[in-house]
Amino acid sequence: MDADLTALAEAHGVATWYEDWHRERKDVSPDSVIGVLKLLGVDAGSPAAIKRELAAIRTAKEQKRLPGTVVVRFGEAQPLAAPGVVTLEDGTERQVSEIPADLPLGWHTLRSADRQSTLVVVPAELPEPPESWGWMLQLYSLHSAASWGMGDLGDLRTFVEHSQGAGLVLLNPLHAITPTLPVPSSPYSPSSRRFANPLYLRVADTDAYRRADPPLREQVDALKPRPTADGLIDYSAVWQAKRAALELLWPLAGEVDLDADPGLTDFATFCVLAERHGANWQEWPAELRRPDTPAVAEARRSDRVAFHVWLQQLLDQQLDAANQAARDQGMPVGIVHDLAVGIDPSGADGWLLQDVLAAGVHAGAPPDAFNQLGQDWGLAAWRPDQLIETGYAAYRDMLRRIFRRAGGLRVDHVAGLWRLWWVPPGMGAAEGTYVHYDPDAMLGILALEAHRAGAVVIGEDLGTVQPVVTETLERMNMLGSAVLWFTRDYEDDPDEGYLPAARYPRNALASVSTHDLPTAAGFLVGEQVRVRAELGQLAGPVEDEQAYADKDRAQLLTRLTEEGLITPDSTAEEIVTAMHAFLARTPSRLITASLYDVLGEVDQPNLPGTTDEYPNWRMPLRESLEDIVADPRVTRVAAVLNARKPG
Repeated sequence: MDADLTALAEAHGVATWYEDWHRERKDVSPDSVIGVLKLLGVDAGSPAAIKRELAAIRTAKEQKRLPGTVVVRFGEAQPLAAPGVVTLEDGTERQVSEIPADLPLGWHTLRSADRQSTLVVVPAELPEPPESWGWMLQLYSLHSAASWGMGDLGDLRTFVEHSQGAGLVLLNPLHAITPTLPVPSSPYSPSSRRFANPLYLRVADTDAYRRADPPLREQVDALKPRPTADGLIDYSAVWQAKRAALELLWPLAGEVDLDADPGLTDFATFCVLAERHGANWQEWPAELRRPDTPAVAEARRSDRVAFHVWLQQLLDQQLDAANQAARDQGMPVGIVHDLAVGIDPSGADGWLLQDVLAAGVHAGAPPDAFNQLGQDWGLAAWRPDQLIETGYAAYRDMLRRIFRRAGGLRVDHVAGLWRLWWVPPGMGAAEGTYVHYDPDAMLGILALEAHRAGAVVIGEDLGTVQPVVTETLERMNMLGSAVLWFTRDYEDDPDEGYLPAARYPRNALASVSTHDLPTAAGFLVGEQVRVRAELGQLAGPVEDEQAYADKDRAQLLTRLTEEGLITPDSTAEEIVTAMHAFLARTPSRLITASLYDVLGEVDQPNLPGTTDEYPNWRMPLRESLEDIVADPRVTRVAAVLNARKPG
């Protein structure tokens, strides 16, 4: 690659090479680098343009201007090029020649002669997380006599109340959808990460339903959707039914204050415009494609906006009830939410936050062992330069809103806080490259907002992850992830044997599997090979993949046998229980059990790399919630995990 192009890419945090999943160097093509730079507003289309961009970078460095955001760790001083004024969150002003070490945690302002910057003082670390165990729950997959076609927040509260000694419940993302049809099934491609999904509302748990007279209640109850013919979740049917029911109850909602939370009102305005003009704001009339136009201001006054604000208020109330149930159960962590990597670029946050997003980018992942063709998630990504210029305001707002209703947060693909795989328009998933973010800011702000909420942070650090990711999580008392399928001795054992329980990382949440990987029962029968071969998801011969899976299973059974947890006569159900007993022996701070594993489900919830070919996110658990809470397999695994000895 041309030296000037390499220098320009490095200056903007765009990788020209990376280590692949074999830990081998992989060079990025010049076309990919040029395409990603263009997404950052950088012209690298010709040698002359590259030289102009490099000259601009040199000029900016010579001017020594303050960046838009300055991040410092609590207790550490930082030099300044010139004296300035710090205004603290409480309004106190201080004249400074350097950023002093005694500034309090929080969001402050730093002014110099020619610049005003956001000054964020962040914790060096969080308090140590408690040692506990809990359940991994795909909430939509629950179903009870009271829920409508999918699991809801009422089911969550019931599950928490019957959680059998668990200290946490880790959920799938509950992020907001665009309230139009059809409703997408993936919780990882949300319209907004700042608000919640009204499909999870339990209509009968609203004050309006409780105030309704019997004829109105009967009318609402009649809207409950019938089971689908194929047994899968029909999100569109669920939304149609709940929307109709909530519209019947809307006259009983009472006064809704549209000025109390301007950000929520902006989101509700998007919902109304999407109902009128379609789900993709990029196809709306030109005067509506930005949230700051007179036409949008007119739409904001609609009574329908108040309806969508009310829905979010109901979600807050029902999430509060579930959190209260967790506190009543004495859970040391409580309900842990899941933060998706990004958002659907055509959705609410794509519209409201377009000034800090890279227009046209698709976030994804390079090829790895389980996704050998790479992944294009179709998600929008933050522009790192615009985050800095805007004081990370959008990132802060997102975290604050989530932590208001969470005892913890799992950050999906936490390595994305350091670098994220960007796929330029028109290129394949494997043709992208990494764009780097400022981890001191991204991790520090996450730690600050978690500290203020008293919440635990868990990073999903699986796959092709640099050592600095896991090392930094450990230093900051944020947990990493230890999945049984992946926790092996890659360095010392040429056969990549499974680690003994005693060698698991302390600073981790340990689990058998994840939503993107084979279930325990599926792993034992090689379901992951059969399904991926059937759908053309394998990069090599199916025989090779089957041989690898057979070897994998044999190694795991050997490890469980060596630990004294199974015998050659153990049944599949006993082996699954043994997997959890194995995790209970590890020193990892948090252990989680998935209902998919405990109940012997063979189908994994999501098969990465597929869309309509596989029923991702649409498979309910085979047992009802009423049966699950009494299932002896659930009781048996809970007993194993409750017997775990601290440390």
